[in-house]
Amino acid sequence: MATPTADQANAPTGPLTMYTTTWCGFCRRLKSQLARDGIEMVEVDIERDPAAAEFVMSVNGGNQTVPTVVVDTPEAGRHVLTNPSAKEVKRLLGV
Repeated sequence: MATPTADQANAPTGPLTMYTTTWCGFCRRLKSQLARDGIEMVEVDIERDPAAAEFVMSVNGGNQTVPTVVVDTPEAGRHVLTNPSAKEVKRLLGV
């Protein structure tokens, strides 16, 4: 399953946005776990999008820690998670 990508400044995010890098093993693992359950996300590479890197640093004490995940649903509200488990993401999505 292909994961849509977006520049933070140019594209709206969906209910699930994952801030990543190409080399992050934790990111790859979380993406594959969610993909197995058919959960789609918008993926934003913080090395290609300076605004996304700034956002990640703003929610992680100045660190570019990935995966940083934003879950934004009417039911659960907006949650920003750093290196969450697939179980935690699915719970917030109501899956």
